[in-house]
Amino acid sequence: MKEASYYEKLKAETVQCHLCPQECKINEGKSGFCGVRSNHGGILYSEIYNHMLARNLDPIEKKPLYHFHPGRSILSIGTRGCNQSCLFCQNWQMLETGSPGTYTTSDDVAAMADRDNSVGVAYTYNEPTVWFEFVLECARKVRERGLANVLVTNGSVNPEPQEELLPWIDAMNIDVKSMDPGFYRDICNSRLKPVLEACRRAKSACHVEITNLLIPTLNDSDELIGELVDFVAGLGRETPLHFSAYYPCHKMTIEPTPIETLLRAYEIGRKELDYVYLGNIRGGDGGTSLCPGCGATVVERNGYITRADGLEGGRCAGCGIDLPFVV
Repeated sequence: MKEASYYEKLKAETVQCHLCPQECKINEGKSGFCGVRSNHGGILYSEIYNHMLARNLDPIEKKPLYHFHPGRSILSIGTRGCNQSCLFCQNWQMLETGSPGTYTTSDDVAAMADRDNSVGVAYTYNEPTVWFEFVLECARKVRERGLANVLVTNGSVNPEPQEELLPWIDAMNIDVKSMDPGFYRDICNSRLKPVLEACRRAKSACHVEITNLLIPTLNDSDELIGELVDFVAGLGRETPLHFSAYYPCHKMTIEPTPIETLLRAYEIGRKELDYVYLGNIRGGDGGTSLCPGCGATVVERNGYITRADGLEGGRCAGCGIDLPFVV
């Protein structure tokens, strides 16, 4: 274990964690909401420092990041713990397991990424915020090798730790689950406002893409979709927005997202945004990137098979305008 960052000592060996908006007050011998930051003798420790539960070499599009080194692979790592408890969580087995994982150092992670011909490292599967100390250490080592760091995150992080981490992060996919504060409260045991603030801070520092999982009857109304599109457009109309299909998982048994809902969301999004994508579906052209200048296809995707023939550097090969791609 490693002493945690961003906490204060209170009375009677109680501590308060300031890493994320949960702001947990933790008694001796107990853990915070995330389950992986625990109080021992009035000191807050990270139980998952140097412990990795999952590792894969993934297409960068799987994060999903469509405008960051399209067609490349990235080393994806994760552990256990999360500061939200979404009823539809796809990785709930990892989050609830007591497994300590495999002992791994930050030097190991950087070397693996370099050896695997990866564009860098994606901190994903669980919420990387609760792995803060290890992620920060890895990110520095990865950057030293000239590789990129990617966060796949729910955005539930306090300003100070996010600001410390951001200089080492090259790209983020942030999951904005709904524009309804009640959804965050009732479905995720979390809060919306800090997520939106984290999106704004991230957008000013690195490449950002936004994902929204559309769940029938909960967050798929035209009003809520429109509010999300307005928010993303406020970050910049060039910001990619991914609408993803939901399927029953974990504690949620609502029927899957109809294709009609995704197509409706796409049309709403395209009124204000240059890049809207549809994910977790088969077929269709929901993954195609079009030049907003001339309409030419610049990146074509079929599942995770990617062809970027329409890109020349960061420009459209057809009309030559600059495009918001990192290549």
